[in-house]
Amino acid sequence: MSSLGPGAEFDRIRRFLEGARPPDPTRVAVGPGDDCAILEAGRLAISTDLCLEGVHFRRDWLAPGAIGGRAARAALSDLAACAAEPLGALVSLALSRDDTADLGDAIMAGLREAVEREGAALLGGDLTRSPGPIVIDVVVIGSVSRPVLRSGARPGDGLWVTGTLGGAETAVTDLLDGRTPDPAALLAFAEPAPRLREARWLAERGIVSAMIDLSDGLAGDAGHLAAASGARIIVDSAALPIHPAARARGSDAALSLALGGGDDYELCFTAPAGVVEAAHAAFVDAFELPLTRVGDVVEGSGIVLRDADGRLRGMPVSGFSHFTKESA
Repeated sequence: MSSLGPGAEFDRIRRFLEGARPPDPTRVAVGPGDDCAILEAGRLAISTDLCLEGVHFRRDWLAPGAIGGRAARAALSDLAACAAEPLGALVSLALSRDDTADLGDAIMAGLREAVEREGAALLGGDLTRSPGPIVIDVVVIGSVSRPVLRSGARPGDGLWVTGTLGGAETAVTDLLDGRTPDPAALLAFAEPAPRLREARWLAERGIVSAMIDLSDGLAGDAGHLAAASGARIIVDSAALPIHPAARARGSDAALSLALGGGDDYELCFTAPAGVVEAAHAAFVDAFELPLTRVGDVVEGSGIVLRDADGRLRGMPVSGFSHFTKESA
């Protein structure tokens, strides 16, 4: 199993897998611990993502179609993390007895639209009754000949991210506090963009050495890259591409939102020195998306923050955890 970063949630996952029979290496190239499992049968990448009402979304925040679309995009982002091409999705949906058929139809219509937008297909799934909240489980399947994993970062690599950070968490903070979110921040939460084409573009050019998607925040997810690669990652606080809505909260709050906020679903990857710089203009031209160097990989372990004055200190926030942070 690939190494996971620190945190109570990941300690629990390690306990789940302790003593488990390892997968057959002739059939399974990559087992638990990365963004996707990689099967040798045609090199399939498979991942699952669970969305629970009251934890990942609320009905008064998002329309039913947006709930389904967001669930699909979150799952597809795992395929992007491995630079896989999406093939299809299996969806299990649980609704309460009181939920109307129209609600389920709208959720699935939004989900299917999001899957098909990425060139994949809805392959099947299951429908059942829930005693309470809506439950959406999305299994995504992709094809990848050379998967990019979390374990390839090496000292001397740079740390890079796509897009901007902290927008989705800013919107969630406002929603939880009863405030009207900034429209752009709300869009970042409601319609995250799985960076599938961007990831394949980078991988096909041999640019990335390790990669993950930012579902739990840069502080936590870059920590997984460090743990899996057996290296230390230094994040430059002054370099972070912070979403304007988060930046408007002031410097301390903006830094916390960018480092610790989940649901950005941007790519976070490492690459040897000079490689991204040579392709930077072509990437930005192709995708009209910021690409920012935010740190370095060095000898050691763990993840630390480099302040604007160059001093290193411990990471002031952790990534998102289902078992420590307030739910939706």
